Amino acid sequence: MRKNMDKPALLGTILQQAIKASGIQVDLDAHRLWQQWKGIVGPAIAENTRPEVIRGQLLLVNVSSAPWMQQLQFLKPELIEKINETLGKKLVGDIRFKIGPVN
Repeated sequence: MRKNMDKPALLGTILQQAIKASGIQVDLDAHRLWQQWKGIVGPAIAENTRPEVIRGQLLLVNVSSAPWMQQLQFLKPELIEKINETLGKKLVGDIRFKIGPVN
């Protein structure tokens, strides 16, 4: 609760306090990953993949086909590095690929 009403509060501060008070878990880093996926992995990979969920530091990614899944296994260390570098923190420690919907 604000005690000093002399200055207006920043909207971001109010929203953070409201989210914290409500108990809603908002993972803005995961949201940024979804938003920036194409820029991180490039258009060809983005067309054949879709990040599904982050559990701890494990990123699950849907892939369009077995050949793409095999190719991505080779690129996994580079993808992890690009993701973490783009987000400015170690969000992803491992990636697991599975065939699934990419649209």
